[in-house]
Amino acid sequence: MNRRSALALALAPTLLSPRSVLAQLAEPPSVPLRSPGLADALDRANVLTPLKAILVSKDGKTLAERGYNGRNPAASTNIKSASKTVMSALVGIAIAKGVLEGTDQKVAPLLERDLPPNPDPRLNAITIGHLLSMQAGLDRTSGPNYGRWVASRNWVRAALAEPFVDEPGGRMLYSTASTHLLSAILTRRSGRSTLDLARHWLRPLNGFSIASWGRDPQGIYFGGNQMAMSARSLLVFGELYRNGGKTPDGRQLISPDWIAESWRQRTTSQFSGDGYGYGWFLRSIAGQDVKYAWGYGGQMLYVVPALGLTVVMTSEEAHPSAVTGYRDELHSLLGTIIVAIQARPTENE
Repeated sequence: MNRRSALALALAPTLLSPRSVLAQLAEPPSVPLRSPGLADALDRANVLTPLKAILVSKDGKTLAERGYNGRNPAASTNIKSASKTVMSALVGIAIAKGVLEGTDQKVAPLLERDLPPNPDPRLNAITIGHLLSMQAGLDRTSGPNYGRWVASRNWVRAALAEPFVDEPGGRMLYSTASTHLLSAILTRRSGRSTLDLARHWLRPLNGFSIASWGRDPQGIYFGGNQMAMSARSLLVFGELYRNGGKTPDGRQLISPDWIAESWRQRTTSQFSGDGYGYGWFLRSIAGQDVKYAWGYGGQMLYVVPALGLTVVMTSEEAHPSAVTGYRDELHSLLGTIIVAIQARPTENE
């Protein structure tokens, strides 16, 4: 049996069984006097074979940090499309610093040299905000079109040459090209690489670090994919948003207004039905409004503002998480964590 077949057999009971872990985690946790509900939830998560790490923080205090199947939360992992949320933060900072004019700024003049010959007039209508909310109207480069796009000689030109399948500002068309165009724009407007900008602008955020990041053939860092960092680093980033854009020592790195704009629903995913803002998905879990970033394979960053809760879950990157139901099981696991957190006696928090 080859490795792929063996892994498929290993995942099948977790992801496809009628008595899945989704159902198990939906059962209310036992809450004795000192409420080990959170520990119970994390113990039971061990059956999720792809899971690598879980970190739980409440009001800035780490309540739990677990590695699974021999993995270490300090190890670097490819957060895949969860990096789109980091790109959104960089755009917000760029606007605050005057590198970009705002979300209504038109994209075509910023990428003029890469526009196709005889461009569709609708290219002139696409804004920074449309790219952030996946409403550019251009055909998607994710899913079945992804391989063709990344095999092209110039990803920016290829993205801008995609046909329109909707009007700018129309329905959500999830496309990694949208955030890659933002990376190209930041690079050209600032004269610095996107990685350099991230490391410089987020330097005061202690514990945040991008270990590696892929680039396109022209050297532009891959806006929206192939960014590696540890689960701990992703938690630090999530805490920045939960804390209104401030570092633990009080430095304001991201405007609270930008966070509010990023968390305002602008469109809806045709695949999950979840809302989407600027690089963040929005849904209700266990009765709470949850803002989350999601990457292929199950790279999750959850922020639950009403509870002061930030949760990170990282997983193996080689297999999809949506069509298998694994992402939904991670959502369910978060629901169990929320219930456990709410059940904790105040003196134990």
